Amino acid sequence: MAICHFDVKAVSRATGRSAVAAAAYRTGETLTNDRDGVTHDYAKRTGVDGKFVVVPSGCEWAADRSKLWNAAEAAERRKDAKVAREYVVAIPHELDAPAREALVRGFAESIVERFGVAADVALHAPGKDGDQRNHHAHILTTTRVVEPDGLGAKTRQLDVASTAAAEVSSLRELWAMQCNEALEKNHQKARVEPRSYATQGIDRVPGVHLGPEATAIERREQKAQGQNYKPRTFKAKQNAAAAERNAVIDAAKKLIDAAEQAITRATSAAKEVVDWFSSLAQSVGSATIEKEQKERAEKEARERQKAQERAKEQEEYRKRLQEIAQRRGQDRGRGRGR
Repeated sequence: MAICHFDVKAVSRATGRSAVAAAAYRTGETLTNDRDGVTHDYAKRTGVDGKFVVVPSGCEWAADRSKLWNAAEAAERRKDAKVAREYVVAIPHELDAPAREALVRGFAESIVERFGVAADVALHAPGKDGDQRNHHAHILTTTRVVEPDGLGAKTRQLDVASTAAAEVSSLRELWAMQCNEALEKNHQKARVEPRSYATQGIDRVPGVHLGPEATAIERREQKAQGQNYKPRTFKAKQNAAAAERNAVIDAAKKLIDAAEQAITRATSAAKEVVDWFSSLAQSVGSATIEKEQKERAEKEARERQKAQERAKEQEEYRKRLQEIAQRRGQDRGRGRGR
């Protein structure tokens, strides 16, 4: 199954962030924030496989990355304002580069059409020392509707508790559907499952997304500690614990599967033996019954013959006794006559 990671989060001034800085970092460009005059230079950043901006029809001005995000900063007055919204999606590694870009572009266009915002997309390659399947994209969108002459009203669907969860769930399902369509189109068997392990009834602990800061810390720790590396950040420790528990679950599942297979094989073998004996008993039993019946008949015939012979002998013996008795009687009669 292909990796399914879909995360939506806000870029907020409350945490000291800006839309201009976020866009510069994700796209690997140099952008200046007109609001505070700070230049964010990430031009030397590597690992950006592609970048583009998707805007509503008739709003071509927003395709300029610097103009777009400075307009987003200028539109907000509050010190805790949400100046951008970010979607982080894992791209199926089974797809090649053109297919990955087409997939993300299609999803970005869906977001733009749905909310009327602009979407700044950056496709990232897997980190040099990380999981080489980790192709992913950052889609930075405005929190306001983009109009031909500037930014308009706030989009509140993802800010209000009563609608946010349903919207995120719907977007996650849309992303999974588009991933699966792309995989099928490119003749890949893998598929994306948007539901959580708990919803699917799978006994497995999900990992958590580290984010750029934790990822940077863990990479430094890995480089410094080498083979003795141990996670340092809380999220990395969570992932290590989850991986350990999942390894135990996987090992137990393998044992259970092996036991079930052994039981199935033993049951099948026992059935084959029983069937063989049954067949043998039927074939041998039939001949045995016929033989026993024949032997019994022959025995009964012999016994009848013997009985007849004994009866005959007894009859002859009786006759002889009678003859002897008659002769003795005659002899006694003659003796009295003298």
